[in-house]
Amino acid sequence: MSQDYDEYEFEYTKITKSSKSIIREGDRKAPEPAKPLNRLLFGKDLSEYANIPIEDLLNQLTDEELEQLSSEVDPDDPHVPPSMRCKDQTKKAATGPLDRQRLLGYLKKYAMEQEDWPENKPHEPGLKRGKAYVPKEKPQPVVDEDKIILDVDEEATLNGASDSDLVDLAGILGLHSMMNQDQYHASILNKGQMVGAKFDSIVKASQPKKTVPNLPDNDTDITKTTHQIVDNDPSLKDLNWNNIKHIPRDLFKKMFEGLKTNTSIQRISLSNTGMTDGPAQKLVEALKSNKSLTSLNLESNFISGAMLREIMAAINENQNILEFRACNQRPQTMGNRVEMEIAKLVEQNNSLLRLGLNFDVPDARLRVVNKLQANNDNLRLQRVGVK
Repeated sequence: MSQDYDEYEFEYTKITKSSKSIIREGDRKAPEPAKPLNRLLFGKDLSEYANIPIEDLLNQLTDEELEQLSSEVDPDDPHVPPSMRCKDQTKKAATGPLDRQRLLGYLKKYAMEQEDWPENKPHEPGLKRGKAYVPKEKPQPVVDEDKIILDVDEEATLNGASDSDLVDLAGILGLHSMMNQDQYHASILNKGQMVGAKFDSIVKASQPKKTVPNLPDNDTDITKTTHQIVDNDPSLKDLNWNNIKHIPRDLFKKMFEGLKTNTSIQRISLSNTGMTDGPAQKLVEALKSNKSLTSLNLESNFISGAMLREIMAAINENQNILEFRACNQRPQTMGNRVEMEIAKLVEQNNSLLRLGLNFDVPDARLRVVNKLQANNDNLRLQRVGVK
């Protein structure tokens, strides 16, 4: 007996070593009986006919009834041959077995004996019927009588002109459809065309004469400014941490804790600092207590839409912030529900004048625009002294 496959049979137990499985035939469940069909025909229940044997009913029919049944019923069963499915309507007795070659010969002979279709005109060899093909005449080019006739010197000058000169001449003559916008303006202002200018040239952006240097890095001392916020330094009114990378979370939390009791800070800019929802939660608590802050910038960070809603709700506590910007966050879409909730919070704020947020829902965007416009109108009326 091989080691790969050993099989033993004992009573009703089958043991296979290769698969290490035991199948007991006694544990197998018997198939459940088919449930009666719950169908109706003209409002009558057909469940009582589900268990009636059809063969017994067919044996009770006569030959005439079977013939009538076969003419009315066509079983759509691919396992039944067509000779048994189709009704036999041939009453003439067969003359013999099928002879394919004899049948083809008969059909060919029958076709040859048939007369051809009558023709209106008899066929005559060499006679062409119908119209002969005549190609269409090409239209002759119209000679313009007002055509400019150039002198020999002018023609020689144009033949020796470069593409840039031809483009400049076309611009002077007003043929602006043949050139791009830069070429047309250069010809009108007499600035001269670019090197290699042609009628199919692509418009390119003009290069600046002087290279603009990049902005210097933000050299704000974050540790020093944090201590100024905590100590309520009156000289610090504008805190700018924009574009400072790798700010510790503990420093964020320490600065926001000091913001709760600070009474001199007015503007805070934390754009592109990598702020997440963790430090932003401390900012929410600080905004509920601070009453001196008027401008807050949190653009280009990693704050979620739900946290932006919490920040907007905290701003409504004191309503002293006039400008709030928080565009370009890591989650590109805030969702319809969050946007509508932020729009409702903005409608409850009577001091906010500028809001930097992208709304995908038109209804939320329209509500925010109307509310900001109303706040600006109220501020203008207060400025001119209208109650």
